[in-house]
Amino acid sequence: MPGLIQSIERSSAVLRLLAAGRLRVKEIADALDLPKSTAHSILRTLEHIGFVEQDERTARYRLGRGLLDLSEGELDLNELRGRALNWADALAARSGEEVRIGALRDGRVVVVHHVFRPDDSMQSLQTGHLLPPHATALGKVLLAYNAPAVDAAARAGLEAYTRRTLTSPRDLARSLTETRERGWSLAVEEWEAGRAGIAAPVRSFGGLVVGAIGISGPVERLCDTRRQARTALVEHVTATARSITRDLAGS
Repeated sequence: MPGLIQSIERSSAVLRLLAAGRLRVKEIADALDLPKSTAHSILRTLEHIGFVEQDERTARYRLGRGLLDLSEGELDLNELRGRALNWADALAARSGEEVRIGALRDGRVVVVHHVFRPDDSMQSLQTGHLLPPHATALGKVLLAYNAPAVDAAARAGLEAYTRRTLTSPRDLARSLTETRERGWSLAVEEWEAGRAGIAAPVRSFGGLVVGAIGISGPVERLCDTRRQARTALVEHVTATARSITRDLAGS
């Protein structure tokens, strides 16, 4: 039988103490019979991931906003958007295509942020739009790391938007496995005829996928003659996703 992880036990004990009231480092150390340095290290880690907060005036610790996000099962969308704004603008400039950032909400992909492609063509803002998860690159990235969402999508029925939409749970599962293996997703005419999308996951603390960023545009610009994603565009998208991840994880 695997052994227990002491650091997790101690972190849990700290959170239980703070659930009863605000405490200083020494008070936590005394309550748990820990060296003050150990208690401080635990608190710093919990503060880093948002599970505790420190009152600068009193130096006391309290439970943090991150625990509320945990109970809701979701990252605050404003935080995701705020962390990704500059990176999304840079991706649009490098790729020459429109950029969307999305997150799963109630079985759909909500567009958290949308950057127009950098040309003078007529475009409409898509922030707030809802996209089908099984038929878009953003959605397939999000489904690839969320088994309950895949089950929910299959139960709801995989609607066909074009002749290339994946409407079979088996075909979707195969595509999601491929997405996980390579770390990015490609959707070619699965939602809209003549258009393709490339997307990659955005992760938070511990590697949790909390969103996705991607580009979309005409198939001939995003894909080669074999309808495979152009390597340079994949590299732009995945590099941007990694940069946002670093910002979210604070590393």
